[in-house]
Amino acid sequence: MIDIFKKKKVIIFDLDGTLIDSINIWNEVDEKAVMTLSDNKIHPKNIGEFRDEVLANCSSSDIYLEYCEALKNKYNLEQTPKEILDFRWDLSDYYVKNKIDYNENADKVLKYLKEKGYVLALATTTTNIQLNAYLNYNQNIIQKAKLDDIFSIILSKDYVLNKKPNPEVHLKIMDILKVSCEDCLIIEDSLVGVEAACNAGIDVITVYEKNSLKDKEKIDKISKKMFYNFDELLDYIKMEID
Repeated sequence: MIDIFKKKKVIIFDLDGTLIDSINIWNEVDEKAVMTLSDNKIHPKNIGEFRDEVLANCSSSDIYLEYCEALKNKYNLEQTPKEILDFRWDLSDYYVKNKIDYNENADKVLKYLKEKGYVLALATTTTNIQLNAYLNYNQNIIQKAKLDDIFSIILSKDYVLNKKPNPEVHLKIMDILKVSCEDCLIIEDSLVGVEAACNAGIDVITVYEKNSLKDKEKIDKISKKMFYNFDELLDYIKMEID
């Protein structure tokens, strides 16, 4: 067993895909949006892969508006990107507030690390609007582990100029908490997430997410260790630090 947690002070978590089961929810939202707005009622295939590819290569300050422009072009939608974006947010409201939940036993890992004295931080590309729903409306999350009770610092895409794999969000967390990269550990699920950790000079481990399967080989090369679920991660943490 290698020491991953023992010398660390701050654990930085990604949110979407890592802590919460949101990837498939967004696939469903985008499928419904395209099918509703398309005159031909197109059923989009592999829309999650398309979204990942577009977001990974976005260069504008509003990555979701740029994504909606890509949806418009790919599916020949008549609406403007802003109209598509507004429709997408309206459509997602129910899902964000009611259907999204923690990945199984992710809340137990958060509580255990908090009890052991680690400072927990959240670094996410989600928006403040979605975070507000998770903080104040989503009972699945609130009843298991309230984000603002668990995390000492929460930074969304609205607090940074550059998205992952740029390390800006991690560098900002280290600056706020006055810690070094050696003090930190990042827990991620995606290739852009582990690349951001690497670019920040911070050790990273990954929790398997099936939508990242296509990048598994690259992720494995960067991560110190990969876990297939939070049960496995929790067992490892207890063996190492108890």
